[in-house]
Amino acid sequence: MTDLSLTVDRTINATPEAVFNAWLNPDMLRKFMLPGDNMSVPSASSDAKEGGRFEVVMKVGDQEIPHAGTYKEISPHERLVFTWESPVSVEDSTVTLTFEPVETGTHVTLTHVRFMDEEKRSNHEGGWARILSSMDSALAA
Repeated sequence: MTDLSLTVDRTINATPEAVFNAWLNPDMLRKFMLPGDNMSVPSASSDAKEGGRFEVVMKVGDQEIPHAGTYKEISPHERLVFTWESPVSVEDSTVTLTFEPVETGTHVTLTHVRFMDEEKRSNHEGGWARILSSMDSALAA
């Protein structure tokens, strides 16, 4: 286990309120939690309160990959912190999102800490970048 981390960011063409709320809404999670090609999210749930849990099941082909976590901090429209549990994550893997209003929408910065190795970090970096891109498209629809 290492303390490797990553940061990705993107400006989303939507208000901080809309972007923040999308992360807590199971219907929206199903639309944008798509880190790779030909993926879907057949189920998602969210108990959107500090200490509450979420679950997102990503599917590629016939394989379902469960992801879950606990909300550690929910500061409406500004900051969201949650643990990240997946088949390839380590204990205390944590994601922090910040939402900054900008002229064209919301600048989202996502920081994910604690990975097994550099390969897992690199894979997650690409996945999170695609998720933010998918979020931009989902909120524009």
